Amino acid sequence: MQKWRNLEAAGEADWLVALKRESVIGPLAAQSRPGAQRVGEAARELGLGRSVVYDLLRRYRQRSQTSSLLPGKRGHESKVPLLGADREQLLSACIHEFYLKPERPRLSALMLEVRRRFAEQRMPPPNYRTVVCRVEALDLRLATAKREGGKKARELLGPVAISTLQPEHPMELLQIDHTPVDIIVVDQHKRLPIGRPWLTLAIDVRTRMVAGFHVSLWSPSTISVSLALSQAVLPKTCWLADRELQTLEWPVHGLPRTIHVDNAKEFYAEALVRGCQEYGIRLEHRPPGRPHFGGHIERLIGTTMGAVHLLPGTTFSNVVEKGSYASEARATLTLPEFERWLALQIAGVYHLSTHSALGTTPLAAWQAEVEQTKSSSLRDPLDETEFFLNFLPAVPRQIRRDGIHFYNIRYWDNVLSPWAGRLKDPLLVKYDPRNLSRIYVQDPNGRHWPVPYADLRQPPIALWEIESANKQARESGRRMNTEEAIFANILEQRQLVRQAGSLAKQRRRQAKLPSTAEPSPVSFEPRRSEARPTEIKPFPVEIWE
Repeated sequence: MQKWRNLEAAGEADWLVALKRESVIGPLAAQSRPGAQRVGEAARELGLGRSVVYDLLRRYRQRSQTSSLLPGKRGHESKVPLLGADREQLLSACIHEFYLKPERPRLSALMLEVRRRFAEQRMPPPNYRTVVCRVEALDLRLATAKREGGKKARELLGPVAISTLQPEHPMELLQIDHTPVDIIVVDQHKRLPIGRPWLTLAIDVRTRMVAGFHVSLWSPSTISVSLALSQAVLPKTCWLADRELQTLEWPVHGLPRTIHVDNAKEFYAEALVRGCQEYGIRLEHRPPGRPHFGGHIERLIGTTMGAVHLLPGTTFSNVVEKGSYASEARATLTLPEFERWLALQIAGVYHLSTHSALGTTPLAAWQAEVEQTKSSSLRDPLDETEFFLNFLPAVPRQIRRDGIHFYNIRYWDNVLSPWAGRLKDPLLVKYDPRNLSRIYVQDPNGRHWPVPYADLRQPPIALWEIESANKQARESGRRMNTEEAIFANILEQRQLVRQAGSLAKQRRRQAKLPSTAEPSPVSFEPRRSEARPTEIKPFPVEIWE
């Protein structure tokens, strides 16, 4: 069994190996019965034996994601050079001085050069597999530039000229962007203004359907992108039913082939980059200084804001348009109410209106395209929950005998018993910053297990509340190094917010971020399984003090 399959725990070198393997194994897996000749060619290209290629092919067909092709973790720690420092240095010199040349020598020629240089230094040479692994671990763009020239590297691996791409199928190309919404929303209790929300939108360029969106008072972040992308990819039946909008038709779903985004930092987050690679999604960033490359999503934002300008509490697009209109005084919609209005506007109005570029409605264009291709172009993730979790931020944490400690809060579930105090290496912990009442532990096989607070009496809290309480404690000279102190300070802050009533808008906005942590979206909530990991058997008796 492969020792790891999780994408975040894999080192950069191993991840590059998996990407290289996917470029060869992917086309092979698409054939129902690849012949021995094709398998042999793949084996030579990857520097592997035929049996290993067949094993990779089997794994990729079972789980068509990049991480299924990660090399197994055997023997030595991945950070420890297998050859020793001197031999590693000499091998690196061989590769950079001989292999990365415009003459493009073959691997067989590189192997001869390696043996010659190692013989000169009276060192035992590495084997062919080791040399191939070091070559595959090279930065692909650097290697291409050195061997084939910078122009070739830019053509193959540089930013795509987005405006020239014409997608031929639904979900072949998505564009995603953020915008502050031109409206003031109010709190749910006293109906007092709390500020402008942020909107993250995703559009399917082929059909102009809105694939997904996320609205929040949080500034744009990895979570905003993750939630909008999850809504775009997954069926929306449950999401609409939760908001009593089940009569709306919103059939968009499936993994996109390519996503176009701008250069904001959240679009470079490792969780997003690795998540896209895991599901074979190409992530393309807009060239700096060329905003017209995101034209489709910009026009959608403009259309959406035009509808928003008809709502009470709108701020309009600028001061001139606003004039003497009192936005805060006329604001009436809460954030959930605005979210529901937006869903009605998108699925009930925009999708049913004729689009000038299509000559038909976005919904009709989607239905026609899907009918024409018989849905063959749509790819759905095998596990909806795993898809959402793969885009969450993650940190490594040791599994202690008393559980996991995260931001000085202890988490425990019986699922941790086989690993508690036994694993030398930490496991990856994923979390939703909006609600830390549970975290998600990724086991050595890449499966996620929800783990709640050890003390289930404690209320759900958000990451911003911990950071705010820590800041306040530092300013007042108090210590926040215990779980009891953390929750006591947060509950004290919430009480102050409730008592603030109509004092300051900032207080009311803070109360909505959230004074009780937001629940995870129903559609993406993990489902507990009766299965439990069996790799490590617990001791016969455990005594807990």
